[in-house]
Amino acid sequence: MLASNPLAAAFSPRLTPGHNRLRDLLLDPEERQFHDDWDDGAAIMVAAFRSSIGDNITDPRAVELVGELSLASSRFRQLWARHDVHHLEGGTATVNHPAIGAVGLHREKLPVAGLLLVLYYPEAGSDAADKLRLLASLTLPSADVTLP
Repeated sequence: MLASNPLAAAFSPRLTPGHNRLRDLLLDPEERQFHDDWDDGAAIMVAAFRSSIGDNITDPRAVELVGELSLASSRFRQLWARHDVHHLEGGTATVNHPAIGAVGLHREKLPVAGLLLVLYYPEAGSDAADKLRLLASLTLPSADVTLP
């Protein structure tokens, strides 16, 4: 994770710079509770990671991450052994936030200059939009957050 905004950090402390989404998803026990579809999400993320490294199997960061996850996560070992390849794409995600409950969001994944920009946003006028406004008002210094 290279960048995020204050609402993303309020939504999840793991959505902040320096975190690795795959590592967090597989090793942080809070992620299992946070993601409504954790098992499917983990499978897709591992397959997308495999896709992202392609034939660059000697990249030191990738080798280190595969080693770390192989030692620490039986689920990663199972998924890595399947050799699935999947390109990340948009869709929807439902998460279980400890303060605002279940929130359904749209997700867009846009490749930009060799990076992946991931956007999460609620349906305009939805319960999820109201919940995110509430989260912003509870956690951000200035609740001048514009949501659909």
